[in-house]
Amino acid sequence: MQMAIISFVAIFLLIGSGGLLLFYRQAMIQRIAGVVSPRSKRADFMDTIQQTRSSLGGMVERLDRVMPKSATEVSIQEKRLIRAGFRKDSAVKLFYGAKVLVPVSLCILAIVSGFAHYSPFFAYALSLGVGFLLPDFWLGRQIKKRQKQIRLGLPDALDFLVICIEAGLSMDQATARTAEELRMARPALSDELDIVVLEQRAGRLRSDAWRQFAERTAVDTVRILVTVLVQSEQLGTSVAKTLRVHSDTLRTQRRQQVEEQAAKTSIKLVFPLVFFIFPSLFVVTIGPEAIIMAESFQKYLGH
Repeated sequence: MQMAIISFVAIFLLIGSGGLLLFYRQAMIQRIAGVVSPRSKRADFMDTIQQTRSSLGGMVERLDRVMPKSATEVSIQEKRLIRAGFRKDSAVKLFYGAKVLVPVSLCILAIVSGFAHYSPFFAYALSLGVGFLLPDFWLGRQIKKRQKQIRLGLPDALDFLVICIEAGLSMDQATARTAEELRMARPALSDELDIVVLEQRAGRLRSDAWRQFAERTAVDTVRILVTVLVQSEQLGTSVAKTLRVHSDTLRTQRRQQVEEQAAKTSIKLVFPLVFFIFPSLFVVTIGPEAIIMAESFQKYLGH
């Protein structure tokens, strides 16, 4: 009898343990992982931030349905977002959602701050107008910032390409190695070169991949570089020599631009000198004499 009871309890425990493993397996795995490799509070905090960001992003993406837009406008905004470095499919939805969310937020801010009570029409019109245009201004600044990073990093990339080509690598291998080496120093340019490498591996012609690079970035120096590379490939000239000459040309142009900006400094300082510095100098130098002269005239003319 005792053996039967012990067997029944053992079978019951086995079945119960199997049920727990089946129904609470994920929870047990998480608890075991927490015991084996305990996570820090910072990691939990970062997970919370990531979840909050995902939730806000999903909410903003749903707001894009409010904005009326055509296919041509969406295509233009996609190109602008790609030039700014945003290539995900959700970038367009986030952008149009921001054009709805920012005006509403500014209107709420005007109500909370009390600015809307003085002139409701002006406050709401200003909030809606500025909020609608603010994402465009921000995107334009991001595009200019990324284009500047690509423009400044292009001579370094050309030097790496020359070194790799002279070391015996092909143009495609040199581009991949250059993108890898510049990943930390020039992330924007490295990202664009990675896309060029991926397009070539996918079967696109080298000239077409580099032309797409110039079209994607809309940087003048990149367009000139692509033209030089295509002509060098068509004419059969040395690519390394061509890239070295072009790199020296870019550095010379950068030096000339710096000298030009330095020469413009004296002209730009005229307006601050006239409107801010000269009046204070006049007050300090002529002020006391003007006061003495006024007192003298008052003394003599008063009598």
